[in-house]
Amino acid sequence: MKEIDARGLACPTPVLHTKAALQEEKPGSISVMVDNAASQQNVQRFLESQGFATSLEQTGADYRVIGTLGAEPVDHSPEPAAPEAGSSKIMVLCATDRMGFGDDELGLKLMLSFLRTLKEMGPDLWRLVFVNNGVKLTIDSSEVLDDLKSYENGGIKILVCGTCLNHFNLLERKQVGETTNMLDIVTAMQLADKVISL
Repeated sequence: MKEIDARGLACPTPVLHTKAALQEEKPGSISVMVDNAASQQNVQRFLESQGFATSLEQTGADYRVIGTLGAEPVDHSPEPAAPEAGSSKIMVLCATDRMGFGDDELGLKLMLSFLRTLKEMGPDLWRLVFVNNGVKLTIDSSEVLDDLKSYENGGIKILVCGTCLNHFNLLERKQVGETTNMLDIVTAMQLADKVISL
């Protein structure tokens, strides 16, 4: 069994080490140690996408993700379904829970209004990505939580940075979207026809 100790490494390094080990050594089984839930979820999701059946062991703050080759790959990629004719893939990257600078209360109102109005993009709206302070819009107390859930139920994939959730101690409070890593976010940027960044 290939063993990787990725404790203390920031996202997406545990996934990148796991990916490199699979490409270079092609092990039939692998064990990856990480020290936070976001990395655990990302490594587990990556292994499943590569055809590994996974199991999890937790000791204190440490997680051991064990993967055994032979399962049907689970598609966790940000690859979209075929877009409707004439539509493009627009990714909206929210790095804050406020829009603009100057007055925080006004900035919050503007951001809430912006997110609620995104549905006017129709089928062009493809991904919503939340990083840094923007992850606060995906938690239980968010004023746009119902709107985001509606987007997700309508087929728009929502990606939420796991490192950012960990930083703000919000991982357990996230209510919408997929906890993800920078590798998935960069891949989504590459696939998008247009990226709107706030």
